[in-house]
Amino acid sequence: MTQHVAGNVGSEAIIRVLDLAKRFEMGDTIVHALRDVSFEIHRGSFVAIMGPSGSGKTTLLDILGCLSRPSLGSYWLAGSLVSDMSDRQLAKVRNHEIGFVFQNFNLLSRSTALANVELPLFYDGIPRRERARRAYEMIEAVGLADRARHCPNELSGGQRQRVAIARALINSPSILFADEPTGNLDTTSGASIMTLFSELHRKGHTIVMVTHERDVAEHAERIMSFRDGQLVNDEWLNQNSRN
Repeated sequence: MTQHVAGNVGSEAIIRVLDLAKRFEMGDTIVHALRDVSFEIHRGSFVAIMGPSGSGKTTLLDILGCLSRPSLGSYWLAGSLVSDMSDRQLAKVRNHEIGFVFQNFNLLSRSTALANVELPLFYDGIPRRERARRAYEMIEAVGLADRARHCPNELSGGQRQRVAIARALINSPSILFADEPTGNLDTTSGASIMTLFSELHRKGHTIVMVTHERDVAEHAERIMSFRDGQLVNDEWLNQNSRN
């Protein structure tokens, strides 16, 4: 196993974790969800995180996405030590630096695709006309311009996930985190979504994706495999992507 850890935070490292651990107390039992995990992810990378149920991959994604804090260890995001951030600072990071894509889409069922994509801009206080313009451009970018006025129940699973991706990208985040983005999709729709992720990666987006499917993970340039809370394999699918 090769772990890519530098002595200092490099200018290209958007994520760096060092000796990261996460523990949960369940009655008299302590569950070690993550154990002494260290790695770097560079800006512009496409990384897949794999592992069986209970391996720690979702716990890791929650920490990287600033949704929870580690029990031990250090996490730097774009050169800033996350443990030094206040709750308010973390909320700002989640709103402006991070985009999330979930297995269950998490769309508002009674709102149109356009309104769902606008939502982060609404919370930022962006004027209505500007929200609509930017949201439509993003809907168009994911290939759904003709479905912008449709509600989620009028869209296929793949189309719903495209709306969710557009919403995640609306604030131009530094990183896109995806948790089982094809988990609720049929094979054809899943392949379409992975093609979209590959296109986003080629355009320079940093993507960190959790999946349990090897064929989905192989769209990434790097696969990090976890078992029992530990990083057990760090595999580069394209050797040139190290440089």
